[in-house]
Amino acid sequence: MRQTYTSEKIRFQRSIAIEVYGQTGQPLRAIARDGEGNMARADSAMPLTEAHTQQLTAARLREQLGRLGNTPFCLGELHNHLEGAVMIPLSELNRLRRELVSELERLRTKPRRWQLAVAASHTDLLPAPETSPAISPQAIALVRNFAQLQAVLTTDIATIYCEFEDPRTYGTVVELAKQAPSAPSIWVAPPRITKPKENYILQQVRASHADGYLIRNYDHLQFFGGDRCIADFSFNIANPLTANYFKQSFFLERLTASYDLNSQQLKSLVAHCPPHWFEITLHQHMPMFHMEHCVFCAFLSDGTDYSNCGRPCEQHQVKLRDRAGAEHVLLADAGCRNTVFNAAAQTGAEFVRHFLELGLRYFRLEFVNESPTQVLETIARYEQLLAGKITGNQLWRELKLQNQLGVTRGAL
Repeated sequence: MRQTYTSEKIRFQRSIAIEVYGQTGQPLRAIARDGEGNMARADSAMPLTEAHTQQLTAARLREQLGRLGNTPFCLGELHNHLEGAVMIPLSELNRLRRELVSELERLRTKPRRWQLAVAASHTDLLPAPETSPAISPQAIALVRNFAQLQAVLTTDIATIYCEFEDPRTYGTVVELAKQAPSAPSIWVAPPRITKPKENYILQQVRASHADGYLIRNYDHLQFFGGDRCIADFSFNIANPLTANYFKQSFFLERLTASYDLNSQQLKSLVAHCPPHWFEITLHQHMPMFHMEHCVFCAFLSDGTDYSNCGRPCEQHQVKLRDRAGAEHVLLADAGCRNTVFNAAAQTGAEFVRHFLELGLRYFRLEFVNESPTQVLETIARYEQLLAGKITGNQLWRELKLQNQLGVTRGAL
């Protein structure tokens, strides 16, 4: 790489197009374009003369103007608009070529010039008004093991997200959901991070034939294009411009609002977008960080990677204890990456009444290591909250949750 910008030798040449105009008694005019909006023009210092020999044919012009060997350009298209049989000394033609190259190089070092479109407005990029469908408030459960899934299948939850360590189990997940009396819609989540050689993991996810996919990054947008998809919080959708871009460009069914938003910022976002676009993560253990280092392999195995570690992540539960004594849950994914979740579950229950007034109807409850009993109790309380039978204050106090919506409560 260093040689490409320190060596005097040109290692890449950009194709340029040249047009040539003129007739007997007038200067020859040459125009060169680089295809990126830059145009150079050069006129000969002497007029064209009638040719008896050495006529400027397209072949002769290409031969002389195409001598760009020690420049960052090469000749692409040549358009000969000369009228009649004309000629000019080759030395003058070479001078024109050098002038064109010099001017193009000068133009390409200058910053791009932007022109303000007077009639344009940022409002053109905002969402168009939409009528929100009449939908009852819905709780959506995200589970991370089979015990939690089986517990949720006994409830009336209509939509379930599964994020399991091994995506090969998603086929079994889908079959269990189909056999459940409530017949919920089952969505599965690929690992949060995807590397170029890990498409086989995404193929395993899709092989489950789930109802849809909770996607986390641009690789997922591409791989699951055409499938039913919901964008997770990692797309950092925090304003109407971003929301409109993702919703209209990728035909996503719903968007998860960014965790960086506090309650007031979230209200502002929803006020400028169709509310049915969004789902809000109302209950969760906040994911604090992701890491390539696998704690399971390092401390519970003599192996070095997934091929010889014995998969301790499938048999053991690991927590990281901090200075205050809180035990933060650690989970592995299919790529052997670890995620640390906050020990304390947090809730935005106190804001639900305002969210319902804004038109929000989809509320996600994320579970990490809760027991089936805890899962059922939590779901029951949130269903009471959405039905207006208890207040948000009652819920977070009864379940002993941290009263906070996203990453921060905000300056106030």
